[in-house]
Amino acid sequence: MSYTGEVTVGGPADVRELAGLTITKVAVDEKMSNNCYLLRCHDSGEQVLIDAAAAPETLLPLVGDAGLTAVVTTHQHWDHHRALAEVVGATGASVVAGEPDADAINQQTGVTVDRRVADGDTVAVGSCVLEVIRITGHTPGSICLLYRDPEGHPHLFTGDSLFPGGVGNTFGDADAFTTLVDDVEAKLFGTLPDDTWFYPGHGNDGTIGSERPHLAEWRERGW
Repeated sequence: MSYTGEVTVGGPADVRELAGLTITKVAVDEKMSNNCYLLRCHDSGEQVLIDAAAAPETLLPLVGDAGLTAVVTTHQHWDHHRALAEVVGATGASVVAGEPDADAINQQTGVTVDRRVADGDTVAVGSCVLEVIRITGHTPGSICLLYRDPEGHPHLFTGDSLFPGGVGNTFGDADAFTTLVDDVEAKLFGTLPDDTWFYPGHGNDGTIGSERPHLAEWRERGW
C-alpha cells in the first residue's frame, strides 16, 4: 500500500520508501497524539529518530537491532521528549537539538544535548543528509529538518512550526507569532518547491504547494 502519513495512536506505523531513505511514521500518546519519525539510510543501515515523544515501548521495537545513531528533538516542549531518556539509555544514541532550546531540554529530561545545532547545520543519517532550518516562534530554538531526495521531491520535518492549515501555536504572543510566520514564509515557502512534502509533529502530512495560497489568511487570523 502507498504511504499516506495517516497514523493513529495504537495503530500501525506508516512506512515510506525513498531511493536512499526509509521514513517510518508512528503516533504515540492518546492525549497529545505526537508523531515520531524513524529514518533509516539504505546504504549504511544507520538510523535517526526525530522526536522521542513518548511510548518507548513503541519506539524501541521500531528501532530494533539496527540501533540508533541520534535522536533529534525538534523543540523543547514536554510532549516531544518524554521518551528521550529511555530511548537514549537503551540505544546510546546522541542527542541533537536547536541551540536555544537545548538547556530547557536538558533540564526537563535530565539528558545531555550532545550537539546543539543552528541554521544551516546538517545531521547525517548514514549517507543521507538532513539540513537544519531554525524556525523561531513556537519556541526560541525550534528546528525543521530538510532531506533533499536526489531522485524525488524534498521532504521536510517541521515539528510544531508548520501544519496543514497553519503555523504552530504561539499562545497569544503577537511578537512570537509574527516571528514564526515570517520565518516560515521566508525559510520554508520562500525557498522550497510546491512538491515538498512536510511531516509535522502532530496529525497528517501536507505539501508546501497546498498550503502556500493560505499564508495571507494565516497572517490575518493570527494565533
